[in-house]
Amino acid sequence: MKSISRRTLMARSGRAAIAALGLPLLSEGAGEASSPRLKIVVAGAHPDDPESSAGGTMARYADLGHDVVALYLTRGEAGIRGKSHDEAARIRTAEAKKACAILKARPLFAGQIDGSSEVTPETYRQFAKLLAAEKPDLVFAPWPVDTHRDHRATSLLVYDAWLRMKQRFELYYTEVMSGMQTQTFRPTRLVDISATEARKRAACYAHASQNPDEFYGVHELMNKFRGVELGVKYAEAFVRHSQDGRERLPMIS
Repeated sequence: MKSISRRTLMARSGRAAIAALGLPLLSEGAGEASSPRLKIVVAGAHPDDPESSAGGTMARYADLGHDVVALYLTRGEAGIRGKSHDEAARIRTAEAKKACAILKARPLFAGQIDGSSEVTPETYRQFAKLLAAEKPDLVFAPWPVDTHRDHRATSLLVYDAWLRMKQRFELYYTEVMSGMQTQTFRPTRLVDISATEARKRAACYAHASQNPDEFYGVHELMNKFRGVELGVKYAEAFVRHSQDGRERLPMIS
């Protein structure tokens, strides 16, 4: 019997696993000619969260002609040591806009404060109103089991909006920084970002105030690991909300 290399076996296992988990997010050749233009919203707690958790997928959707929005809960006010909240917000807002330009996405800010995010009846209402105005077809939110309170808050606000909007958009969860922040994350979707990883990297490096050499090193390991699972060079991982019964969006393989 012909021997099978370890690398070949791992690649085959990755493809088989994702096939068993259901359709991935995009399929080859699915673009403007075969599907309507969609609104994709990727929510994150801070500038750099949407980019680092789903930047490759954001770029893929944008390249297919879809409308991609990076929704930031805060402007990263507490994210630069030695800077006031106002100074940090100005710097990090500019970085977010630069990152979005690289990914061909539009930035949107929800108006909460870094480190002091709130989950209250009023913030639920405000966030749902903001998200509903975008009329999204698909929304990504941070996985709720996370060591960072702002990540958890963002996840709950998106989930509550999904319920208020009677599940009118498809809901997926992202891993922000698995092991260090995101916990117990078991993906049901893997997306090949080999062709867009360089833009994801550039978008993350646009956040110069956040020491991207350090934080992107972790994400590169994540991208490579998910790539091994899928049998490609780089991939991103997501969990699709299992109570959303629709599968009507274009696919990414």
